[in-house]
Amino acid sequence: MAEQRRDHRDERDAREGAQDVPEGWRRGASAEEAQAWQALVATARRTVADGLVVGTSGNVSVRVGDTVLVTPSGLPYDRLAPDDVTGVDLDGRQVLGTLVPTSELPMHLAVYRTTDARAVVHTHAVHATAVSTLVPELPAIHYMAGALGGPVRVAPYAAYGTDELAENMLHALADRTACLLQNHGTMAYGTTLDQAYDRTAQLEWMCRLWLTASSVPGLSPTLLSPEQVAEAGEKLRRYGQRK
Repeated sequence: MAEQRRDHRDERDAREGAQDVPEGWRRGASAEEAQAWQALVATARRTVADGLVVGTSGNVSVRVGDTVLVTPSGLPYDRLAPDDVTGVDLDGRQVLGTLVPTSELPMHLAVYRTTDARAVVHTHAVHATAVSTLVPELPAIHYMAGALGGPVRVAPYAAYGTDELAENMLHALADRTACLLQNHGTMAYGTTLDQAYDRTAQLEWMCRLWLTASSVPGLSPTLLSPEQVAEAGEKLRRYGQRK
């Protein structure tokens, strides 16, 4: 009962907070936005099902034109319905929905303003977060680092939801498509939701691999050179089926 009361309170607070959004900025979702919202919700639920997120810790966004659809703040993903579509413009002004956007909106918007991203996934994945507390950069434990642009950097810690964190993240993302956030989690982007999610999952897997290998007493894992990672990245750009 206590959990149900808390969930109802979170949902009520999220809706009431959106009352501060000028009514004139809001509009109905287009067919493309409604379809993108369905895909966003499915991706958000996948982060929970695959253990990358616990509860509402983490967020997902997708860009449709100049509108960014985002998961709302503090609501379980399994409760999100088609009518809950939440969107902002690139300046952060809410244009869709009545739910308050994720508190990590500054990070998402920073990515869209500075890259060709069409989708962003942020998680608190366990192994990746653990690595973020140990090193300033994930050691080159596997060639799949090349798929993310090179060795994955760790953005210095800053309070969640702040412009400082967004700025730290952008530095870590320079020439990369994913990074770690110190004592916080992961950030990855792509041209599609599937690609952003896959990069997130790949990063978590590499972090788990490094933690596993480095935990063997008396032994240190062999690491790849920058040249080897770069070579793998070039090969991976040509990997898969061609359309």
